Amino acid sequence: MRTVTATEASRSFAALLDQVEQGETVVVTRGGRRVAVMGPTTNGNGSAVLNLLDRPQVDERFAADVESAIASVDSESPSWPED
Repeated sequence: MRTVTATEASRSFAALLDQVEQGETVVVTRGGRRVAVMGPTTNGNGSAVLNLLDRPQVDERFAADVESAIASVDSESPSWPED
């Protein structure tokens, strides 16, 4: 893991991206404090998330709680007084 200052990161951003692309993790500091971490990303395209959204698995107790909350709400709201 490499550590660079924000100034160094700014001056050599393209080179840092090349290093990250090769698998290196870079910590960026400002005033001696860690402010960012750059690292390689996964190569996923979101298909796993889409699959989960297509096949939701609802917890039965949670669904019952939601239905109960909806049923407890008074659907008739009071009207606004006229001027």
